[in-house]
Parts: sequence; C-alpha cells; structure tokens
Amino acid sequence: MRRHKRLACLFAVIAMLLSNVMCAAVAYNYCALELGGRYAGYSAPADTAFLLCVPYGAGIIICAVLAWFFNKKRQKFENSI
Repeated sequence: MRRHKRLACLFAVIAMLLSNVMCAAVAYNYCALELGGRYAGYSAPADTAFLLCVPYGAGIIICAVLAWFFNKKRQKFENSI
C-alpha cells in the first residue's frame, strides 16, 4: 500500500533528522559546558553533555524500528498481489 510506503519513508526521514539534531545539540552543550567550566565555574564536567545521546538515541531507534516495520508490511502486501 502507498500508506505503508509513506509511513516507512516518514519514519526513516525522522530518524535521520533526529540523528543530525542530536549531533548539533550534544556539540553545542559540550562547548557550553566546557567554556562554563573554564570561565564561569560550572561544577559539571563537559562530558555530561553526552548524556543527551540517551533520549535522542531512543527516539532514533524507535523511528528506525517503525520504518523497518512499515517497510516489511509494504513488502508483504506487494508480494501477496
């Protein structure tokens, strides 16, 4: 079905966008924490910015699994025709 193909493409695109947003957010927060620790007296190390990978990674995995699931549904439907 077209709906399954569209959903598979949608979730694949969302997974790719989330991975790019994750890289940008982690890089920005790492730099902010590093400069804050150096000049403003932040107590947290800059490495804590990598904890942002956990929720973004979960979202990426969920979107990738949904894209795979809808792609399998589409292939099953096309093979049955």
